[in-house]
Amino acid sequence: MHTSLQGIIAYPITPFDEKKTVDIPLYQHLLERLITTGAHAVAPLGSTGVLPYLNDAEKEAITEATVQQVAGRVPILVGVSNLTTERTIQHAQFAERAGADAVMIIPMSYWKLTDDEIFHHYDAVASKLNIPIMAYNNPATGGVDMSPQLLKKLLEIPNVTMVKESTGDIQRMHYLRRELGEDVSFYNGSNPLALAAFAAGARGWCTAAHNLIPDLNLALYSAVCKRDYTLAERYFLAQFDLLKFIVAYGLPRTVKAGLEILGEQAGELRAPLRKLSTAETATLKKILLQTIDSAT
Repeated sequence: MHTSLQGIIAYPITPFDEKKTVDIPLYQHLLERLITTGAHAVAPLGSTGVLPYLNDAEKEAITEATVQQVAGRVPILVGVSNLTTERTIQHAQFAERAGADAVMIIPMSYWKLTDDEIFHHYDAVASKLNIPIMAYNNPATGGVDMSPQLLKKLLEIPNVTMVKESTGDIQRMHYLRRELGEDVSFYNGSNPLALAAFAAGARGWCTAAHNLIPDLNLALYSAVCKRDYTLAERYFLAQFDLLKFIVAYGLPRTVKAGLEILGEQAGELRAPLRKLSTAETATLKKILLQTIDSAT
């Protein structure tokens, strides 16, 4: 049930064409960039990939296109979250059949869910799968904040072998390490906490930044692996302004704009998402180019 997920886990965007349909060839091109620039794993259908804005057929098309393009070169972590347990199971089973190495689930909620409801949601999905599950905690996008104690309990479910923490609370990561020991598989999803999370024992960094600054992301991880935290801090501070910007202005919007600044086609956005304003794009361009220059 364990996977080899570690290092930089890169999140691709989901591009749309002028008719607002998913552009699969462009998606595969952008996905290939993540692989060839050194991502250690890829994670389609996250918040960067606008999972909630896609219908079932589109989610399945993205999943199949990912497996086809990756062709076994790196692990694939597919987002399969849905409001209902039934639909989450269906998406998770499709991902497994398609060839995903693991799935990621955030407990999406319209009504406030209890801890008991969340536990049984994960347990029900896990009972129908033969691949690992990453429990994803991000109250900003899912509407549910899972306590460290609940995350610890979820890891008692055999298939739930990983936790992704995106609250920005570094103490939660320290709690997981202390309570679960050196073998705990937890991952950072808060870009501005990348260095602190690695120092706390995070096994990987789930990030959309690899679309724009892969060299700096990888350099940070390499320095951490060598336990050279002086060098790691230098690489982290070099990218910190960009990491803050892409989070503050929305990952799908900023990654799209950043790719275009770098000369890549990035497709269209699906409403209600809108492009960055001219002023915002100019600010991003300045920060992005300065960040890239700092890496050379």
